[in-house]
Amino acid sequence: MIQPRITKIKRRKIAIFLRCLGISFIAWLLFAVSTEQIFRIDAGISYVNIPENKAFHPLQSDTVSIRMRMSGWKMFMKRLHPDTPHVQVDLSGLKTRNYIVFANQLGYINRQFPADNQVIGVIPDTLYFDFSKQTQRKVPIRPLYDIHFKKQYGIIGDMRANPEYVTVTGPLEDVANIDYLETDTIRGTEVATDVRTIAYLNKHQKNNITIYPTFSEITIPVGEITEKVIELPLKVENASRYTSVRTLPSKIKVTFLVSLKDYNKWSARDFEAIVDMESWERNKVQNLPVILTKIPEHCQVISIEPQNVDFFVRR
Repeated sequence: MIQPRITKIKRRKIAIFLRCLGISFIAWLLFAVSTEQIFRIDAGISYVNIPENKAFHPLQSDTVSIRMRMSGWKMFMKRLHPDTPHVQVDLSGLKTRNYIVFANQLGYINRQFPADNQVIGVIPDTLYFDFSKQTQRKVPIRPLYDIHFKKQYGIIGDMRANPEYVTVTGPLEDVANIDYLETDTIRGTEVATDVRTIAYLNKHQKNNITIYPTFSEITIPVGEITEKVIELPLKVENASRYTSVRTLPSKIKVTFLVSLKDYNKWSARDFEAIVDMESWERNKVQNLPVILTKIPEHCQVISIEPQNVDFFVRR
């Protein structure tokens, strides 16, 4: 079957049509990104000017939807680099009522955004709060860290916080559940000296509590570490119903990391290794796993040889 050929004139018409279509699309795109439009974006909220001697529970999510007027170009750039904005809400109005209306705070909210991004509404428009008895307590600080040490270096002592305790104030039911507060993660690479830094405390998104002070000075002792090998005698537990139990071997080797300054401080008497006869009675195992029940602080065990031992029982 002979297929019809496209003539030069038809090809030229198709090319002109496609060129006009491309120009129209570019013109529409330029018009769309240059005109102002209304978009909705999600934003987290935090609270300022919290009334004194009042504890509260927000009765809604800590995320709101913001209706914002901005140019299409700016919205296009936001799509390319998405982020979640954060909005501060003024709670001074809670002195006389238990709700906050966003429509009354649009001026304050708009000052938190660039001048060419105009907030025209927030959903939900009203935030409601439940007041409860306020209390306070002191809780310890727990430093969090993600530190990569230089080869043959590590933590060689207890981490210290100054202050060690902070005061938490807020609703009784929330404060009672806080046993400690963690710091923001302390990070470092190729660390070979002591770490001293100021770390801020993490509320874990509990906006209705206050912390004083809000930070602590954290010290992490770092030093050179080395390997040490010791021999430990094995103890047998839960063997009272037998005449005798003998393990083979009767001693194990433990390899652990210890700081150079404490190399001579720790010996076999500071460790304890056991085998439990209940493992044999309950699971009928062929050999018994070695369990370390006592390890000094800041000693990192890297190997136990052997990890399982044979045994002989006399009933």
